[in-house]
Amino acid sequence: MKGLVYGGPGKIELKEIPVPTIEKPTDALVRVLKTTICGTDLGILHGKTPTCKPGTTLGHEGVGVIETVGDGVRNFKKGDHVIISCITSDGTCEYCKKQMYSHCEDGGWILGHLINGTQAEYVRIPHADNSLHLVPAKSDQEALVMLSDILPTGHEIGVQNGQVKPGDTIAIVGAGPVGMAALMTSLFYSPAKIYMIDLDENRLKLAKELGATDTINSGDEDAVKKILSETKDGVDVAIEAVGMPATFDVCQKIIRPGGHIAIVGVHGKSVDFQLQNLWIQNITLTTGLVNTNTTPMLLKTVSSKKIDPNKLITHHFKLDEIEKAYEVFGNASAEKAMKVIIEP
Repeated sequence: MKGLVYGGPGKIELKEIPVPTIEKPTDALVRVLKTTICGTDLGILHGKTPTCKPGTTLGHEGVGVIETVGDGVRNFKKGDHVIISCITSDGTCEYCKKQMYSHCEDGGWILGHLINGTQAEYVRIPHADNSLHLVPAKSDQEALVMLSDILPTGHEIGVQNGQVKPGDTIAIVGAGPVGMAALMTSLFYSPAKIYMIDLDENRLKLAKELGATDTINSGDEDAVKKILSETKDGVDVAIEAVGMPATFDVCQKIIRPGGHIAIVGVHGKSVDFQLQNLWIQNITLTTGLVNTNTTPMLLKTVSSKKIDPNKLITHHFKLDEIEKAYEVFGNASAEKAMKVIIEP
């Protein structure tokens, strides 16, 4: 079969690789129907994730059809259409019992990171009963790809950790896919005002369409000054969805007393935490890797069309074109790219 293989920093190649096999009774073999590229995949490509070793097939998102299952799999069978969760969980360890699936002692974020992933024709899914979700009949499979990672990430690590409440004023720094997912799912909780901050005017336009009340192009104006001038003492919730020191700095400057800063972005460098100013502000700062414990709920909202993640999809590619897809996704601003769909 074909799969996209990581060859070290700056190196990826679509090549012929062996079809995976069932290794443990709890495994499932899934034929991938649709997958995508995540910002963390770009992070691996750029050498940001040294725990991913050369020779690994990338990707941790997708929908597919089960080809075969191990003898220990109870909830799925051959022919089932499934969403592949970005988080693998055994469901039995101490962390899983706390719904901290991202820290599963025999899982977590391993697909396309520590084991071969979904940017291929087939993928082996460990602990299938707890790491797959059945696709409802007549579902839009492209929309459901967004349930593998970005929607639960934006919702759990951004909105839930940030404790967005009705009437809140919130700011989302970064209008990429996860920032947009935080925007879409924040609407469940009826915030009064939603600022979206980014450098890309096309993304800010989409953010308006998805429900942002205000957008700020931080390349054209000082986002901190604008928010403080309009709110007087800042926002109730600041969601950082980029992973850069500058965007973290914006969040700590615009948070009001008693507010919540939720870090969603993947940070590869240290930040300057202004504790001398914030210690007295009674703020809460949270970080986290998605647990995907809200995926079943989000699946219902997508199936009922309460939210439409299809609006985040901008490009389509065949698996043979995946290296081109990485170029497009890696130059998102110039290519006007948000999420790409790749079909083996």
